[in-house]
Amino acid sequence: MTRTAPPADFYRAAGYCAEESVGYLMKRIMLSIVSQADKRLDAHGLTSAQWGPLMRLQATGGATVAELARWLNQDPGAMTRLLDRLEKKGLCKRVRSTEDRRVVQVELTPDGEAAIAEVPAVLAEVLNAHLAGFSKTEWHALRNYLERMVEAGDAMREAG
Repeated sequence: MTRTAPPADFYRAAGYCAEESVGYLMKRIMLSIVSQADKRLDAHGLTSAQWGPLMRLQATGGATVAELARWLNQDPGAMTRLLDRLEKKGLCKRVRSTEDRRVVQVELTPDGEAAIAEVPAVLAEVLNAHLAGFSKTEWHALRNYLERMVEAGDAMREAG
């Protein structure tokens, strides 16, 4: 069992300003990253809604519709509609499990593999642009801080 640190006491209801919260700042950064990546990936016919699941499929070698929906924090209906669009573009295919017909596995097609090939370079470019002026030490520290926040969030979710 992992012991977690007690909650910090940095924010108070009195005088709380959303624009100064780390959550607000992280959301602004994420929106900027996605917007810049989408601009660059438009030439490849991909949006963030599309390259996200394609990258996950590439990393995992395939996933069920339910796994993708959980990973992307989407409801299964929205995931099905997104997969319909990706399948129509020939980027992925759905395969029913032979053991359990209720389970649908999603796999990249060769065209999907080709489409996703450009994404890591674009994301590296966009992230590096957002980190302009950071030293390698600062970048490592930032990653460490964010990973600690992820761990704290995971611990809260697991605790229920």
